Amino acid sequence: MPKVRFNNMDHVNTDKTIKQFRQWRQERRSKIKDYTFVVPNYPPELEFLHSNREMATATWVGHSTFFIQYLGLNIITDPVWAERMAFDKRLAPPGIRIQDVPPLDIILLSHSHYDHLHLESLRKLYRANTLMLVPTGLKAKMIRKGFRNCHELQWWEHFTVGGVRFTFVPAQHWTRRTPFDTNTSHWGGYVLQSEQQVIGSATSVTESHPHSNTDSEHTPTLYFVGDTGYFRGFKEIGERFAIDLTFMPIGAYEPEWFMTSQHVTPEEALQGFVDCGADQMIPMHYGAFKLADDTPREALDRLEAERERMGIAKERIHVLGHGETLKIGRRCSTTI
Repeated sequence: MPKVRFNNMDHVNTDKTIKQFRQWRQERRSKIKDYTFVVPNYPPELEFLHSNREMATATWVGHSTFFIQYLGLNIITDPVWAERMAFDKRLAPPGIRIQDVPPLDIILLSHSHYDHLHLESLRKLYRANTLMLVPTGLKAKMIRKGFRNCHELQWWEHFTVGGVRFTFVPAQHWTRRTPFDTNTSHWGGYVLQSEQQVIGSATSVTESHPHSNTDSEHTPTLYFVGDTGYFRGFKEIGERFAIDLTFMPIGAYEPEWFMTSQHVTPEEALQGFVDCGADQMIPMHYGAFKLADDTPREALDRLEAERERMGIAKERIHVLGHGETLKIGRRCSTTI
């Protein structure tokens, strides 16, 4: 039986030819980059994080890995504590040591690329009562690897745990872990909402959880983008959800002629932020691994220049250090 292959919205193609790969490699050899800037590392607030079951928080571990506390649940996104990615050493240490991460209720995986799905990290974090949410096509693989409490979602499907609705939303990307499994599982992001704030939840799949927090009147809506190029999906997601905070990638965009369909530039990241109607943004997907030819400093400088050009208030963009925790509030502004 032929394998199912997944596609992007509007069937946008992210494939690259051997000739294009060779051109990129040739260009890369001629570039001289300054990697002296390192994302600052802050001592994590471990005592607070281990005891907190009420306040919504986001702690940046690095790259696309966040430890999120939301309505009493401990959640982690795309957990990667790898010291290397391919032949390149990690640019900065993780913001929380893996052994210091509070016990997890939920693991969210956006797609199967190695910088987002690191099996060794997952094995150290996963416990018998930890639920793993994954894109369609990835569940069977994760069960084979020993992660039996696993649920997969298609775009726009949702799953509710402990009063939190997790909706899997589109992104523009691709997947591969071997030469034989290209796009055999999907890719996307997650929107987190209080189930009590969602109207018309009759079709949700519900599971009780001992840490459920019913006081969700002022719970912010979160949007973890995953890995993506710029696409019309940002606007559609913004039309479906009232987003308070988005976790938006800004790195791995150079050379742009090669990366454009799969990774946003810092300028496109801010446009996606505006498109989805979010009130606040945390930049991610930079500073931990050398995945393309841009540097962390270049990504942040371009982000800041574009923020000023667009007139977006500085306090709406939260540039975190590794290990730094943001206490998340509700929507504070509707103006640029």
